[in-house]
Amino acid sequence: MHARLDAYALRWPDEATSALTFSEFLRSDSAVFERRFPAGHFTGSAWLVSADGARVLLMHHRKLGLWLQPGGHADGDPDLARVALREAQEETGVIDLRVEGGIFDLDRHCIPGRANEPEHWHYDVRYVVRADSDESFTINEESHALAWRSVAEVAVDETLDASLRRMARKWLART
Repeated sequence: MHARLDAYALRWPDEATSALTFSEFLRSDSAVFERRFPAGHFTGSAWLVSADGARVLLMHHRKLGLWLQPGGHADGDPDLARVALREAQEETGVIDLRVEGGIFDLDRHCIPGRANEPEHWHYDVRYVVRADSDESFTINEESHALAWRSVAEVAVDETLDASLRRMARKWLART
């Protein structure tokens, strides 16, 4: 994982500090992939793009009430690309997905405390996950809705989370 974070910092030099923060957290304790770790934990998310790469599948998150990318807890699995793929499949029902490339984005965000869970940090490691030709999805209990959105529209939609807009800009700038 350290090598992948180093590669990310080289690819996105403006985000090298973020990659260093993730590396330091990774070194901090052997339980950083577990939900029970009180300071926070690693999560894996999917920038789930259509077969042609022009659209991204977003979910309207039931608990947070925001449009976000699919993703979730590592639950002990240090292979966050596998976590991102699993979460994309579980949360969208899209079949025939594949992970492409290394780490696509990093986002550290605070999760507010709830009745049985204190405030903590998510160290979200995001991967590009591409759908095959069948882009049909199924809404499950974790979301109010799912929608394919134009990546170009996501990049400029101020009503969306800043990290979604950042990923859309990265995706559009790839060559």
